[in-house]
Amino acid sequence: MARFVAGRGIGFVVAAILLISITFGYTRFLHVNQTTVALSFLLAILAVSAVWGMVVAIFMSLMAMLLFNFYFLPPVGTLTIADLQNWVALGAFLITALVASQLSARIRREADAAHSRRREVERLYSFSQKLLGEGNVIQLMNAIPNHLVECFEAGAAELFVPQKDKFYRSGYGAAQIDEERMKTAYVRDETCSDPAQPLHFVPVRLGVKPIGSIGISGAVLSRQTLDAIGSLVAISMERARAVEQLSETEAERQGERLKSALLDSIAHDFRTPLTAIKAAATDLLASHSRDAHHQKELLTIVNEECDRLNHLVEEAAEMAKLEAGDLELHFQPVRIATLIEAALGHLQKALGDRKVNVHAPEDLPPVRADVELGKDILVQLIDNANLYSRKECPITITAEVSGDFVAISVADRGPGIDPFEQGLIFDKFYRGKDHRYLVRGTGMGLPIAKAIVTAHGGNISVTSQLNAGSVFTFTLPIVQGK
Repeated sequence: MARFVAGRGIGFVVAAILLISITFGYTRFLHVNQTTVALSFLLAILAVSAVWGMVVAIFMSLMAMLLFNFYFLPPVGTLTIADLQNWVALGAFLITALVASQLSARIRREADAAHSRRREVERLYSFSQKLLGEGNVIQLMNAIPNHLVECFEAGAAELFVPQKDKFYRSGYGAAQIDEERMKTAYVRDETCSDPAQPLHFVPVRLGVKPIGSIGISGAVLSRQTLDAIGSLVAISMERARAVEQLSETEAERQGERLKSALLDSIAHDFRTPLTAIKAAATDLLASHSRDAHHQKELLTIVNEECDRLNHLVEEAAEMAKLEAGDLELHFQPVRIATLIEAALGHLQKALGDRKVNVHAPEDLPPVRADVELGKDILVQLIDNANLYSRKECPITITAEVSGDFVAISVADRGPGIDPFEQGLIFDKFYRGKDHRYLVRGTGMGLPIAKAIVTAHGGNISVTSQLNAGSVFTFTLPIVQGK
């Protein structure tokens, strides 16, 4: 109120200065006709009314009429008018000044209102954008009061959620908001404002049903803006709930998909060794007259297939540990040649007489790795190359420095990987659509390798060309000098 009075006082002063300046200038320096004087007064009145409103413009119009009469209409120097035409001119001047002032003031009010509406729309848009950025319902409810304070320059804001009987607060003046009035706004489903403070209570309405209420203090907002805020909050809360439900549904669907993939893997990969074990055991039980050599062959089959089953179970357990973060890594400086030799030694039986070319310079710096897990990465990649390429085709292992890492590559000359599948082969249980039932495996080897590489701070990738082979490359960090 004080600012308003001070502003209007300045308007009166400016109006007086303009009137005196025009009168003094035209009586002392520039001698012009009455029409020019009247138009000058009108322009000054329009300018003042556009800035300080109708009250100042009326004052200025009356003062201008008196000055115009006294200094420019004959007889000059008196407030009397001798000619009837001058009465008409003076009346026309006053009416014109008042009408023009009113129109100018109206235009100013409408411009201010349009600016205010534009500003409120901008704030509502900013508020809606911030609401869309929240992830879940709990985060959203905690963030709504903060966004209200930030976007609408409020002193404080609160959100009441009756479903949880909880208030979510923000701002330094949150204690000033009457929580009972917030509950009343929800129960009565009515917007209530107190312009003196200013203070607003808005029901959060979804359709025709209130689901909460908002309290805002320290911001002057229109009824339309308050209704829009309530609607935006309701929509955002419902959207967050829907997204959460969709995420849960999608998680359940993915879980069912993984279960199906796991069952499919078990049905194919576990059935083969179990069938062999069952056949060998049945053959041993069926006859006691088998020679010792034949019995040894059957027992060897049982032993090998049991090892295969044990390997599948170990892969599943290792994948579970890696996902849960329960696998403890023992980092130490390791030479790449050591990891390659350990992996080839582990796969000696599986590789048989396949040729393996190794290109690893002796001067390669040591890497920071867990020896056993580092070896497991190479075991998975070499075994994968062995399974998916013909026996007469060699496997090539190369290693080279790449920045702060050593890059190790395992290349084969297998059938290659379709570009679409290259982004999927590191997913759990995923196996190539053309080799799913032709090559044994569970689809966990590459995901295990990726998880181990990530735990070491490196990355893994594949480049492949159909009918030309694939190259799997992973990196391990170089041991930094002290």
